[in-house]
Amino acid sequence: MNELSTKYDPQSIEENIYQSWLAENLLHADGNAARTPYCVVIPPPNVTGVLHMGHALNNTIQDILVRWKRMQGCETLWMPGTDHAGIATQNVVERELAKEGLKRTDIGREEFLKRVWQWKEEYGSTIIQQLKSMGCSCDWERTRFTMDEGLSNAVKEVFLRLYEDRLIYKGNYIINWCPRCCTALSDEEAEHRDIEGMLYYIKYPIKARDKIEKENEDYIVVATTRPETMLGDVAVAVNPKDERYAHLRGQNVILPVMKRELKVIFDEDVDPEFGTGALKVTPAHDPVDFEIGKKHGLESINVMTAEGVINAEGGNYEGMDRFECRQAIIEELTQLKLFIRSEKHVHAVGHCYRCHTVVEPRLSKQWFVKMKPLAKEAIKVVEEEKIKFYPQRWTKVYLNWMNNIRDWCISRQIWWGHRIPVWYCKDCLEYADVRDVDITGPGTKGVYVGEASPEKCPTCGGKNLEQDPDVLDTWFSSWLWPFSTLGWPSKSKELDMFYPTAALVTAQEIIFFWVARMIMAGLKFQKAIPFRDVYIHGTVRDETGTKMSKSLGNVIDPIDIIREVGSDALRFSVISITSQGQDVFLSKDKFDIGRNFANKLWNASRFVLMNLDEKVLNEDIRAEDLSLADKWILSQFNDTVRKVTESFESYRFNDATAALYDFIWHKYCDWYLEISKLSTDAATTQRVLIKVLKGCLSLLHPIMPFITEEIWQKIPKKSCKWIMTAEWPEASKEHENAEAVSAMEKLIGVITAVRNARAFWNIGIKVRMEALLSVASEDDENILKTNKKYIEQMARCDVRDISKNIKRPGQSVAALVGEIKVFIPLGNAVDVNKEKKRISEKIDDIQKYLKGIEKKLENKSFLDKAPEDVVMKEKEKKQKFEDQVRNFEDNLAALK
Repeated sequence: MNELSTKYDPQSIEENIYQSWLAENLLHADGNAARTPYCVVIPPPNVTGVLHMGHALNNTIQDILVRWKRMQGCETLWMPGTDHAGIATQNVVERELAKEGLKRTDIGREEFLKRVWQWKEEYGSTIIQQLKSMGCSCDWERTRFTMDEGLSNAVKEVFLRLYEDRLIYKGNYIINWCPRCCTALSDEEAEHRDIEGMLYYIKYPIKARDKIEKENEDYIVVATTRPETMLGDVAVAVNPKDERYAHLRGQNVILPVMKRELKVIFDEDVDPEFGTGALKVTPAHDPVDFEIGKKHGLESINVMTAEGVINAEGGNYEGMDRFECRQAIIEELTQLKLFIRSEKHVHAVGHCYRCHTVVEPRLSKQWFVKMKPLAKEAIKVVEEEKIKFYPQRWTKVYLNWMNNIRDWCISRQIWWGHRIPVWYCKDCLEYADVRDVDITGPGTKGVYVGEASPEKCPTCGGKNLEQDPDVLDTWFSSWLWPFSTLGWPSKSKELDMFYPTAALVTAQEIIFFWVARMIMAGLKFQKAIPFRDVYIHGTVRDETGTKMSKSLGNVIDPIDIIREVGSDALRFSVISITSQGQDVFLSKDKFDIGRNFANKLWNASRFVLMNLDEKVLNEDIRAEDLSLADKWILSQFNDTVRKVTESFESYRFNDATAALYDFIWHKYCDWYLEISKLSTDAATTQRVLIKVLKGCLSLLHPIMPFITEEIWQKIPKKSCKWIMTAEWPEASKEHENAEAVSAMEKLIGVITAVRNARAFWNIGIKVRMEALLSVASEDDENILKTNKKYIEQMARCDVRDISKNIKRPGQSVAALVGEIKVFIPLGNAVDVNKEKKRISEKIDDIQKYLKGIEKKLENKSFLDKAPEDVVMKEKEKKQKFEDQVRNFEDNLAALK
């Protein structure tokens, strides 16, 4: 048997162990196996991505589930892959081109796409290698990419089916437009956040009338947050119930700056409470205005280019950036004495989820998917709990969004992605730009939808065909991920075996982007839910609660942490501080949790293996040979198995780490290992030590795969070569022993009481203390007398008496352990006068702190102005100091 090295060095073992797993093909799923299938699909990271702490948390949780189920005997498949990330990847390659002084339009679409594929081949697998360094047990032989041939076929198939079902259409609607990326965005991709803008009050002169009945009746005041869009105004709208504007029926106003005549219209969608109650109507640049415009048959005037620059419709403002134009318009209005005032106004503004540019609502012809027909069944399966969310609160969020779902804009004006499989016959159509065609479904003249380019137009037989230049939203391939990765639309044994998948682990920000859409796609194309459980984890933040970002400089790089403390320490630390569904507050010192725990496990394992006589493993443990400590540790391990298994089943991973930490560190290492040194039956003790160690390694393996495998390889006569394929421990009634647990807890309590007294009174370890144990029952008396040697040797004391009704000696410390009174005479062990002085000084010091806190808590100004959590911390400090004072006073009294 090879010994473990004196010090645990993760860097020297992790890579070798991972290569061994790959060489033994341990991560590969067998599609023909008869075992129960368990499948998890990875949320595909972007090919542009590098590992961050969010990935580390997400993939650690997935790996825990997969390794646990593998050990439970399931045929496990963790499907890996990456996402082509349309906008993000195109932006990266465009930045590379810019270094050469080029734009993508300079080299053309075909050459640009070659560049992107080259970049993907060179850099796109970086995050895959980083996931391997974390120990992720994915089936790498099955790695997929959202633009590989199989997934591309799936995308085309879905587009065709939805088109045939008239669930895909092309039309002119207000969409979210990113002027930086020059593409449409879905509602979910335009992240709204509150910003402090301005609300501008502007006079719109009323066209001259025969009679003015009221003073100041020669204009109407409009309030807007975007004055630049007034260049495209076609009307002013007011609510028909707003009596302030009743006199304007049938009237027209003059659009300032442009001098265009506008109707005054009446519409119930106008909010009389916002601004002045008069709304400038710009159908081409606002979703509410667009709907009003449709109702009233108003013209739509688009005044901006794709880059957010004012176009020819803007008159003298042509060529100006939209925000530059805003200021110029206000200046001109001021000169015309039509600008009244501006005031600060907080409102939600959309931002591009990729480049964070302020989104522009823009009238544009785009492709859409009708979502309400798809949402109906997806709502039902969650309401009926066929799909469960963990934590459960996300169910309400999901259902609320699904019940208010809007059509999905799926076209993007970029080059990298799945090109829309639609061809237009330019002989049949009268449009100069194929983007101008309206398509409501099959049968549209001059339009062909198919998997490949047609030889001729299905309408006229002509060959002057042009493919739609747009590509599909990245999420259009991602929503098919649970079944497209398994071979769909072709039939496959993997699809039959592993779909539906078991669980999805993901972040809250993509519930709508991805989770909801996968449920709809699975039900539509597979007639089955894509997964049974959805675990939503929180966001990784820094210790102040701020979201980590490179710009703030608060990012912790997981690869740096792996280099410093190892992958296992990172995994254990992150999971141990992550409550179900809660955000994670992380700082570098938190990784000491995992590092210290790994060292403790290593040292304990080394001690057990160094002192193991392999011959004792030829025989099984016999119940009649077990000591009280043996029965206790086996019962406590049995309870830990139950706790860890139940925690994994309910997705409470931090509860599992807490149970393992408590058992291994405190019960196994601190107590049983020490007690084992006193054993008179070495063979039985060694059998128990190794049995429990093997069990601990098995329970820990899903969380800390590397160190558990390394130690496992040093254990002799094990039933399974690799811990990854070892059997998951099962709790059994055989080892439940409440009596042994109760008895052992009493012994531990007595030993701890003596040790605490030694520590408090600064009594040296070489000084032999005395103890008297007053009991209330014969059972307690028998337990203490039978196991007296444990108390004396582990507490380094002499137990003078164990009996009923012992009176407390003078100058002694007392402690209560259940019904057992522990008396510890201080006698010659301490200098009474010196200790009195020391304790009195301690009490005085604490009282000074207490007075300061009490004064603060009596200050009404502090209580009114300080945040609630700050006040609570002060109250907690006060309680803590008061407890300390009571403790010191009790001990001082013992000296009298």
